[in-house]
Amino acid sequence: MPAAALGAVFRPQLAPERLRRVARLADDAGLDELWLWEDCFREGGISTAAAALAWTERVRVGVGLLPVPLRNVAITAMEAASLHRMFPGRAILGVGHGVQDWMGQVGARVESPVTLLREHLHALRALLAGERVTVDGRYVKLDDVALDWPPDGPPSGVLAGATGPRSLRLTGEAADGTILTASTNAEGVRAARQLVEEGRAAAGRGAGHHPVVVYLLTATGPDADTRLRAELVAEGVDSVPDLGVAGDAGAVAKAVERLVEAGADSVVLQPTADEPDPEGFVRFAAEQVRPLVP
Repeated sequence: MPAAALGAVFRPQLAPERLRRVARLADDAGLDELWLWEDCFREGGISTAAAALAWTERVRVGVGLLPVPLRNVAITAMEAASLHRMFPGRAILGVGHGVQDWMGQVGARVESPVTLLREHLHALRALLAGERVTVDGRYVKLDDVALDWPPDGPPSGVLAGATGPRSLRLTGEAADGTILTASTNAEGVRAARQLVEEGRAAAGRGAGHHPVVVYLLTATGPDADTRLRAELVAEGVDSVPDLGVAGDAGAVAKAVERLVEAGADSVVLQPTADEPDPEGFVRFAAEQVRPLVP
């Protein structure tokens, strides 16, 4: 199995005009992945990913997540295919339910988020594989749709975000990889991996490897412990053991290794929302933590 990838998040609390410098730093410093979020009502996921990819040469750029209630699956497929063709091997796209309160704010909340995500995933993967798709689902409806410009080569993988057991089994059934939030400790990664594999087995998808991406809330610097604790409290997860990491590169690398040993293929360092130096955080991840992670 290949070595685990290390990434960092450009959090959408930062103004979009700061992305260029952060992306170039990630590229120049040797970071494996830079991840973006399509959080309502901040930056758009596809627009920022396209810009970051255009500004860089080698770093992989992930979007985790695109909320499927906001997107017709044909549009998702068109945009994903364009990125894959323009930047082969460098775009990583994940989809998910979206935050239900946000979906309600824009009139996009659905009765069954799991059903919508399942239908979206099946249709999206088929379109990106170059298939012509007709489907009349509960939410996804396509009539003889095919992409003129599907990705070249093998079908491009589609990741999906999940937290609960039903959604985790669904990612095993219908996605090509799973994204876990920063509320997932090592034990949670093990449990998630098991549920994903149950979904894969039920769908007859036992062959091949299903990558798991997990965010790791990370703080470094003189006030790291205080900032980490404050964010865990704000997110209501301060009672979860071994969640997040505060400290120097060695401490962060050990936390990454614990998640990798539990089944993560990619660990993405997530700075606190009040990180005082986002550029420095990316440099820290690439230059100090990356060399310590096998």
